[in-house]
Amino acid sequence: MIRLDRQGDCALVILDRPAKLNALNAEMMTALSAAIAEIGESDARALLVTGAGDRAFCAGADLSEAIGRSEQEHRSSIQGGQRVFQSLANAPVPTVALVNGLALGGGLELALACDFRLAAPGAAFGLPEVKVGLLPGYGGTQRLPRLIGRTAALDLILTGETIDAERAVALGLVNRIVDGDLVDHGLEFASRMTRHSKVTVRLARDAVRLAGEVGLEEGLVAEALLSTRAYLSEDAAEGVGAFLGKRQPTFKDR
Repeated sequence: MIRLDRQGDCALVILDRPAKLNALNAEMMTALSAAIAEIGESDARALLVTGAGDRAFCAGADLSEAIGRSEQEHRSSIQGGQRVFQSLANAPVPTVALVNGLALGGGLELALACDFRLAAPGAAFGLPEVKVGLLPGYGGTQRLPRLIGRTAALDLILTGETIDAERAVALGLVNRIVDGDLVDHGLEFASRMTRHSKVTVRLARDAVRLAGEVGLEEGLVAEALLSTRAYLSEDAAEGVGAFLGKRQPTFKDR
């Protein structure tokens, strides 16, 4: 139900349950967690996530598994899903969600855990949990306001409405809409980052992530520390030397 592929510098995770609109069940979450860990230990320089078929990126969590759960079982399931998505957010390489159809509930939360989101023209986005008496539980109430602002996030969460790709771009939820092969576009999009030092890209992502989590003064302290770590890397010495020598750098990710 989770396929892991490699295309050049990029790892590609495919949610492969098209008959169920790639809805996430426990087996898929376990496999997704394992795939993310495997990619983190590999030499991949970016991670792309998409869904099998052309109807859905991911229609959310498989609600049939929630029937009859105890309070503790439900909390444990939610916390487990949060850990999986947080491991994606903390991946050591840039992450790109390629939204090829419906991204609803946990599917949208999965996309929110990625750094970037590219969408096919017919993609649709929403957090419809309120319609069945539930709340988003895999990070949606936390990541969405940080991305598009409190008011816009409340609008989506409290109405449960679905928006199209153009509206998602206008809100800042999606980076761009792309026609044609979504994976090809994702590879091209990621290539703008994979050509740089993996060390520098990771440190820059860490610094930007902190901007949404801490105050300005604490963020500036962290920025100075991370910038200094980058400066001390072999790749920084190579990059500056290449710039001064008017040549292309050859980074070794050290």
